[in-house]
Amino acid sequence: MLTSTTPEDLAAAWQDGTYRCWATAYPLHETSSIPLGSHKATSPRLALRWLRERTRNVTDQLDMAYAQPGRYWLRDETEHEQALTYLTAGTAYQLTLHDEHTRYVLVACPPGATS
Repeated sequence: MLTSTTPEDLAAAWQDGTYRCWATAYPLHETSSIPLGSHKATSPRLALRWLRERTRNVTDQLDMAYAQPGRYWLRDETEHEQALTYLTAGTAYQLTLHDEHTRYVLVACPPGATS
């Protein structure tokens, strides 16, 4: 389920021990971004699961050539383990995809990490 998140919600999540996850689109030549969803996860694995689901949603919307990096990432178990290592150690993990008009940024941020 996608929900909108205010800065106050993110600040509260930071303090309550949850992992903050979000996806944002940055259209080229635009001054504002487009939120694509956010989520609070209670573990690094659940945060990674949300990233995988959102990555699948984004890649499903892209033309084949632009979807390939995201589809590769979805199958890359070694990279998923690396993401879990980062999140468990307190480091945020970011995946960036793009097409000719937009950059898509998907982030999982552990409790206490600065983003």
